[in-house]
Amino acid sequence: MAPPILLLQDIHLTFGGTALLEGADLSVESGERICLVGRNGSGKSTLLKLAAGLIEPDGGRYFLQPGTTLRYLAQEPDLTGFATTRAFVESGLGPTDDPHAAQVLLEALGLTGEEDPARLSGGEGRRVALAHALAPEPDILLIDEPTNHLDLPAIEWLEAALKSSSSAIVLVSHDRRFLENLSRTTVWLDRGRTRRLEQGFGAFEAWRDKVFEEEERDLHKLDRKIAMEEDWLRYGVTARRKRNQRRLGNLHDLRTSRREHRHAPPTAKMAVAESDISGKLVIEAKNISKTFGGRTVVEPFSVRIQRGDRIGIIGPNGAGKTTLLNMLTGELDPDTGWVKLGMNLEIASLDQRRARLDPETSLRATLTGGGSDMVMVDDKPRHVMSYMKDFLFTPEQARSPVSALSGGERGRLMLALAFARPSNLLVLDEPTNDLDLETLDLLQELIGDYSGTVILVSHDRDFLDRTVTSVIASEGDGTWTEYAGGYSDMLAQRRGGSGGGSDKSDRKPRKQSTAAAGGPPSDRRRMTFKDKHALETLPKRMAALETEIAGHQKTLSDPDLYTRNPGAFASATERLTRAQEELARAEEAWLELEMLREEIEGTG
Repeated sequence: MAPPILLLQDIHLTFGGTALLEGADLSVESGERICLVGRNGSGKSTLLKLAAGLIEPDGGRYFLQPGTTLRYLAQEPDLTGFATTRAFVESGLGPTDDPHAAQVLLEALGLTGEEDPARLSGGEGRRVALAHALAPEPDILLIDEPTNHLDLPAIEWLEAALKSSSSAIVLVSHDRRFLENLSRTTVWLDRGRTRRLEQGFGAFEAWRDKVFEEEERDLHKLDRKIAMEEDWLRYGVTARRKRNQRRLGNLHDLRTSRREHRHAPPTAKMAVAESDISGKLVIEAKNISKTFGGRTVVEPFSVRIQRGDRIGIIGPNGAGKTTLLNMLTGELDPDTGWVKLGMNLEIASLDQRRARLDPETSLRATLTGGGSDMVMVDDKPRHVMSYMKDFLFTPEQARSPVSALSGGERGRLMLALAFARPSNLLVLDEPTNDLDLETLDLLQELIGDYSGTVILVSHDRDFLDRTVTSVIASEGDGTWTEYAGGYSDMLAQRRGGSGGGSDKSDRKPRKQSTAAAGGPPSDRRRMTFKDKHALETLPKRMAALETEIAGHQKTLSDPDLYTRNPGAFASATERLTRAQEELARAEEAWLELEMLREEIEGTG
């Protein structure tokens, strides 16, 4: 094994009386590809700053091989003090570096080098910072959330650039596909300590779950041993005093070990408040277009979105994704064409800029609207502290202003606001920004279980593959095309020349066989993640519907109900019909998926 060119050993660091790192290690060899993973707030960014030498630890060993060059890309780079973007990138070059590298990288990232750093968008600022880090071709690259604010073309360019780089890389990211494609070693920062897996991120989650299972098993054994020793203490302390004292000391040690054990951090308990079912047709758009300042961002485009569809909208920054989303939901009038919204729509939305958040308002007041301790969730009052806990906020944060929250915390707050409102259409604009992997997992499950319709904008390829049934993609020059399936399916259709078509106005979205869509499986002879998830969850859903139907039938079996309470009779009849229709769709979807599974496995 080659000696490390960077070593952090037994690192301890305390912030505000709370121990953040308690014996963390990080070693980097030449050319290594390491992903650093952990929950939001676990200390990943802090460990990177320690590795970059930007902050000093309270204790531990730090070693950087003499002559080793190192570059650090922060989550929020500071570009102040430079007249142009080229000047900022060139400031990171050494006397032996290629003087043309700055301009080459800036142009590759879609910039000229003459931009004023003070006027850059978040995505442009991130591109300039990437050029600053990559231009010197350092021995070690420390990169913190490089895909934040980048669009898909920029993410794929960066991925290719890092793959071809000779630098050792330590990478923090919430983008699963990015981590899977780049990492060969995984370092997991959990409860102040690090564990190392000599495999890439693709093997991490199964390994993490195994560690948690073993930890719970060991904790259970410890609890049993403490219980046995306490039983002895109550009934068995008699003779052999020295032995008893030693055993009593052991019991105190066991109790101390149990008390000092740090449990795995909790997981958010998000749930969407769902309203009454919408009509079958949710949105119909015909030949809609939009032009700003002589530039067309949406050419005439038509689409029909039906109940249960999960639609992903993708494209480069500036292509018009949010504009198209706003036209489809009635927030923005098209220049031409028309949009028809379906019956009984209740929309809950999350915008990527978190514009609904007042930075000076406290977390508590943001959730309650001020002047109350209750949050209306699904039209029912719930204490704000209880609801905050579901989204991993502590009671101490209740009075903190929104400006004090991290990016991930602001994202969870927006989800808490959006999900409290009863809805049958979720509109999510970049929902994955700043969320950790575990919260992303939960959000994916929530979207999978949601009985309504979902429209989302995202640059996260893995998230799209796991959640959507069709993709509306920018083809450039204001042209938009719908493709069946997720992001990977879209790429396959583009390579195969399908999915586009010259007459978009007559195209209808193809749906995969999910419980929500209720349609036939596509002609792909494989099961997607969503198909497998639906096959596993549909039986439980059908059982729940059968129980619900039985309850309604029991209510309607009362011969005096109509006379006594006509409103209750009408409501029970309507709910019975709705549940029976949903059960029929679920049974049909499950049967088709089961037949597909048997066909694939050759058991049918």
